[in-house]
Amino acid sequence: MTAGVDHPARTTPYARAVFAQARMEARLLVRSAESLVVTLGIPLGVLVFFSSVDVLPTGEQRPVDFLVPGVLAISVAATGLVAVAIQTAFERKYGVLKRLGGTPLPRWGFLAAKGLAVAAILTVQSALIVGIAALVLDWRPAGGALVLPLGVGLGAVTFTAIGLLLAGSLRAEGTLAVSNALFLVLLLVSGVAFDAGALPPAVAVVGQALPVGALGEVLRVGASGQGVALAAVGVLAGWGLVAIAIAARTFRWEP
Repeated sequence: MTAGVDHPARTTPYARAVFAQARMEARLLVRSAESLVVTLGIPLGVLVFFSSVDVLPTGEQRPVDFLVPGVLAISVAATGLVAVAIQTAFERKYGVLKRLGGTPLPRWGFLAAKGLAVAAILTVQSALIVGIAALVLDWRPAGGALVLPLGVGLGAVTFTAIGLLLAGSLRAEGTLAVSNALFLVLLLVSGVAFDAGALPPAVAVVGQALPVGALGEVLRVGASGQGVALAAVGVLAGWGLVAIAIAARTFRWEP
């Protein structure tokens, strides 16, 4: 090593490297039209259309009151489960993750950058959803000033972990198919786009035990001013812990 010149790994602070990678990850997540449709177009489309056209069963609530928490849950799942899974899977396929091993950014820093990028995108998404609901659709939450952001944060961790689990264990094409199919199934059975009472009882019970259903319940109870749905929080956190544990053991960095 040349005298007076430090190794890059020593001179590049980890925090700066992680934030730089997080900015890149955020740009990658929103640069494609397909990603924007899934992460932003679908949630906002569901909110605006079905709040204006009363065709879905929403129990005793106004459509917009029912849909806002559900759409927030949909946006979390779309970003963490679908967008992160597909992006990471193709990064692994094309050797991007392998090449990162030769940079000053440690592997844990790459995963942290993914999480920060998801958090930044979900902050924008949530602000848009709540802003449009309040300013255009006359939505007024009865509570949830703390529960809603905490619920979105917990959901982001859980679904990002599930997305990374898929991306690190399946081939890229398999991740593309499975993540989209899983997202669609979760929307249909979890009671976030319409009242779970319209589903067969057994399907409704299963839906509430799945992460999207649990997140929707946490957000719905919080927005209604009824406090914290502790059972749903436990279900959501349980899914997150299991996904993190399995992903840590099975994630493959090379194609």
